[in-house]
Amino acid sequence: MPYLITILIVLGTLILLGLIGAWVCFYIIFYSPKGKRNGNDDSKYPIPDGKSYEEHTEEMIQWMKDADALSPTLHSVKSYDGLTLRGKYFEYKKGAPTEILFHGYRGSARRDLSGGVFRCFSLGRNALIVDHRASGRSDGKVITFGIKESRDVLAWTNYFIENIDKDAKIILTGISMGAATVLISDSMPLPENVVGILADCGYTSAKEIIKKVMADLKLPKNLLYPIARLGAILFGGFDPDSLSPIESMRKTELPVIFFHGDSDSFVPTYMSKENYEACASDKKELVITKDAEHGLCFVQNQEEYLLHLKEFYKDILS
Repeated sequence: MPYLITILIVLGTLILLGLIGAWVCFYIIFYSPKGKRNGNDDSKYPIPDGKSYEEHTEEMIQWMKDADALSPTLHSVKSYDGLTLRGKYFEYKKGAPTEILFHGYRGSARRDLSGGVFRCFSLGRNALIVDHRASGRSDGKVITFGIKESRDVLAWTNYFIENIDKDAKIILTGISMGAATVLISDSMPLPENVVGILADCGYTSAKEIIKKVMADLKLPKNLLYPIARLGAILFGGFDPDSLSPIESMRKTELPVIFFHGDSDSFVPTYMSKENYEACASDKKELVITKDAEHGLCFVQNQEEYLLHLKEFYKDILS
């Protein structure tokens, strides 16, 4: 009998420690309280941390200021699970092709996508930039690495067709987590208006990028990831292994253009290469930008970026 009690105490302790570990991982990786986000205050001009971004600070801030000055129209949609999601629409020309753009992990539409607005304008496109759930001004407290966000892509796409332009040709665009999100969304029943995807520095799966970051921090990724996954399931209401960009690409028929910097220290370049290789589309392209850090392909080589986009979508948007 004493042995049984000892075993039960040990098992109970292990379970409790596992649950505490799952909560800690959930809080660090997936939880996003509104008061600690960037993108809520238009008087501030947040720039991602890192020396590579410091070189482009002035240009990024100017993009934010110039985008603010355009006075975009504000829009919102309800997600499938009842959250209010918010975005800004910048119209270049009524009836022009439109990009719906999605930002990166713990970013915001204003910070990550203001430059994208002017890229779209230079190509003669309208731009709808969106704050992900649990980011910027949108509702929600859980970042799901594209799992639930991919369903939000569908909501925004349908909203645009129903409320702004029913005949629009739409390109789904994302950077970093946003790129992974739009790639996953291709597994959803997207409307025929969607004519292509632009994925900039996206990862292959939530599992692989989380494990990569854990390894960067010298943490035991193979031990910790299952605990983090448990935290997502128990406290976040989603399974990070349930969907992935690379699996979505194995079945896609949409044209997809991938961009990635060869100096990306956050999302490794090989992840876009693997997504590209998995892509089943008859029309696909992978552009590797020399010396570009994470999310800086367009910032660092705007001319090359625009040339590739013009050529790739020339026949699709004609």
